[in-house]
Amino acid sequence: MMIEKMLENVRTKCPLIHNITNYVTVNDCANVLIACGASPIMADDKDEVEDITTICAGLNINIGTLNRRSIASMLIAGKRANKLNHPVVLDPVGVGASKLRTDTAMQLLEEIKFAVIRGNISEIKTLVFGSGTTKGVDADMADKITEENLDEIIAFAGVFAKKTGAVIAVTGAIDIVSDGHTTYCIRNGHPMMSSISGTGCQLSAMIAAFIAANPHYALEATVAAVSAMGLAGEIAYERLSETDGNATYRNYIIDAIYNMTPDQLRKGARYKMR
Repeated sequence: MMIEKMLENVRTKCPLIHNITNYVTVNDCANVLIACGASPIMADDKDEVEDITTICAGLNINIGTLNRRSIASMLIAGKRANKLNHPVVLDPVGVGASKLRTDTAMQLLEEIKFAVIRGNISEIKTLVFGSGTTKGVDADMADKITEENLDEIIAFAGVFAKKTGAVIAVTGAIDIVSDGHTTYCIRNGHPMMSSISGTGCQLSAMIAAFIAANPHYALEATVAAVSAMGLAGEIAYERLSETDGNATYRNYIIDAIYNMTPDQLRKGARYKMR
């Protein structure tokens, strides 16, 4: 797999990505899309989302700050993207924390065909079982991905991928990406990434861009995006001084994506097929 080619194609094709995302991280999602070579557009009014989705190459749906108005827009945009055969990414932020989030996520899964579903293990488990617990928008401590439960979560992700027909990306200390037939374990990243609000949201936006630029390689494009974000977290951490904190770290991650070369991604990505 040539993941460096996935990044090259994003930079060459500059896909326009429609984001219906949360207002906590919307600016960071826009900036990370620009940094990786794509172009963002944010629109969540039901009277324009169909038009916006039509002119875009991919759609990113994020339920982080959910409301009734945006739910209708997500369904309209998702169905339009499906008709146009544009890839749609689902980021079920905080699903399981409230009935509204859980019910909405289940409705989205029922009515929209997703190319990729990305979340932490607690969120993915909630989608599978229809209920669950989360610590806000973070994974429950009992659900952390470790070496001890890695095989179990790989099997779990594979079953869900087959059920949904989507690539499942379970992100955590170890990232798991599966299409139900092939699974990759990715070990890039840094613990400090959890101190920033929105690295997962940014990653979902990037995944939409990588798949839009590599439409026949959803699994490989997802692995490339996940590896790139993790590698950016490592590079950014190395830049920090003693007086820098999480705000600087956030900016350095976006800088690292902006400056990342395909060769740097090829050499720095740490993944294995399982």
